[in-house]
Amino acid sequence: MTDLVVLSLEAWDQVWRRNQHLVAGLLRDDPDLRVLFVEPAADPLYELVSRRRPRAGRGLRSLVLDGVAPERLWAFQPTKLLPRRLARNHDVRAARAVRRVARRLGFRAPLLWVNDPAGAALLELTDWPALYDITDDWLEAERTPAEHARLVRDEALLMDRAAEVVVCSPGLARTKGAGRPVTLIPNAVDVAAYRIPRGRPSDLPAGPVALYLGTVHPDRVDLDLCVATATALRDRGRLVLVGPAPLGPGDAARLAGTGVVLLGPRHRDDVPAYLQHADVLVVPHVVTPFTDSLDPIKLYEYRAVGRPVVSTPVAGFRDSGDPRVTVIDAAGFPDAVARALPASSRFPEGADEAVPTWADRVAQMREVIARAGRGSLR
Repeated sequence: MTDLVVLSLEAWDQVWRRNQHLVAGLLRDDPDLRVLFVEPAADPLYELVSRRRPRAGRGLRSLVLDGVAPERLWAFQPTKLLPRRLARNHDVRAARAVRRVARRLGFRAPLLWVNDPAGAALLELTDWPALYDITDDWLEAERTPAEHARLVRDEALLMDRAAEVVVCSPGLARTKGAGRPVTLIPNAVDVAAYRIPRGRPSDLPAGPVALYLGTVHPDRVDLDLCVATATALRDRGRLVLVGPAPLGPGDAARLAGTGVVLLGPRHRDDVPAYLQHADVLVVPHVVTPFTDSLDPIKLYEYRAVGRPVVSTPVAGFRDSGDPRVTVIDAAGFPDAVARALPASSRFPEGADEAVPTWADRVAQMREVIARAGRGSLR
């Protein structure tokens, strides 16, 4: 029996990202596989400071996944009691907790799949073989000097000791592959699910809509550009942002004050409907070394529904070569979005392009795991 311990940057929730798609595919393909999916720790103190209701981590729980027998997929969410500056051994304590949970489940010699660089502590603590799956270049993100130094240390250890390193974008392949071999496994989409016609969501504003799908975080999304775009639309339509929005009250109020509609996260099964009924899909991303490291999943989701797209010149979209994608700098972005409303076509017109699927990526990841592990996935 093969076991995986996945140290994820995101929780296993209704908004699926790369990790969930890959892990679900691997579990469905191999009836002997078991997975412990380690989520980011709950942070009650931060929630309290942010004026949100604090809660402890959910601990260990079995997850239900279609097509997978019970107790083959487990999630573990620890609790972060203090900030790192007050608890400098936080990562080591967290690593010990994961090791205890893995032993409790009977994971004797699992393969460690690290997405969160803090997983370097668990790699140091155990003799588990490891693969490092890099989806963002956190060394290029804006962080405090102490956080940046920690990320540099953690990544150096992972790059040195992981048996395999996987990257999701050509940009990451260039930068991370300069010092050691890496395997490029880009993102993808469940094409069939996105091409089933859906009804218009009841919470989508009436009239023409410019829609963004993804996490609304200043690391990625240009909030000033969103404000300018909503202002440019005026009576022509609405700018709608669908996805988690970890924003401060001031930023959220500023967006809402200019007419931006923040819908929040939506279940993965409901997402295609929002994309299908958008007049234009938008990517108001900042253009930085950090965003240049990304392979946005929305690139594949947008392509699957075949709607027109307006994007700033970020990685993936600027190189797509798709005639339905307008790539334009921030200065021209608001007017380009306004000109795209209302749409001259409706879904499913244009939704006929061949787009990579998650099944393709699962097969690639199986090969990497087979090389990295002491056994192989059958």
